[in-house]
Amino acid sequence: MAATEPAAGDDSLYVLTACLLTPARFPSVLGDDYPAACAALGLAPYEEGYGLLFGQDGLGARWTVVIDDVSLVAVAIASWDCGMAYDLSPDESSVVAGLPGWPLPVATKAPGVPDPHDPEPEEGDPAPLTPPTGDVWGPAQRRLGADEVALHWNEWRDRIAPRPAQERPAAAPTTAQDPYTGVRRALEELRGYLEEPPPAGRVRSGFAGEGARTIRADGPGWSLVARTDDMAFVLLDDLPREVLPVTRGPQLPALLEGLDAIAVRPT
Repeated sequence: MAATEPAAGDDSLYVLTACLLTPARFPSVLGDDYPAACAALGLAPYEEGYGLLFGQDGLGARWTVVIDDVSLVAVAIASWDCGMAYDLSPDESSVVAGLPGWPLPVATKAPGVPDPHDPEPEEGDPAPLTPPTGDVWGPAQRRLGADEVALHWNEWRDRIAPRPAQERPAAAPTTAQDPYTGVRRALEELRGYLEEPPPAGRVRSGFAGEGARTIRADGPGWSLVARTDDMAFVLLDDLPREVLPVTRGPQLPALLEGLDAIAVRPT
């Protein structure tokens, strides 16, 4: 844990954790793409991106501090992921904004200060940022669900029995309303991305091992997770908490390869 000065007050900020806000890596809870995620925080979509520091001030209030030193935050995250301590103390000149609240849940709290709470609002302050709740379903929950599928790909993949290659739903619809109407629409919109590139971060590509890539893509009302050497899963706003599998067929491989070619990749 480290300390830096928040933009909104005189107390030090005790940094609990941090994340990146870049075209290739941003909290998907904030939006379908990088410009939308920036807009959710009132930020311009700066091409180099930002770092987000989540912490508490001396009174225990939650703050999200935005800095433009992306490399510093990336090094800190890499160190923490390796179990190493890292003193994340950015220069005051790198602070872009101090926003009340946290847009993501933070499981820890700073020692020696009151429990986390929203700061007392002052006139003109924005509403405190809050994480999405789990008792409703909407775009934020849909994108978070897709992130979970990507994180636990093998577990979701193992639920699908091997089948002959086919670009159609892995299971036939069982209700009067075809749940795969939304899937077909998502695939058509993804093909449209190949002809007219979407906003930055709408399609992202990550390392999946064995020469494959993980594709994460979003659009209005849908999210997709896929591997370039395998199948895809789609989540829809219209079908709460449903993960719809689409098996590999004659067109899906070319679509995924095309998406990988236009996707933003971490550097």
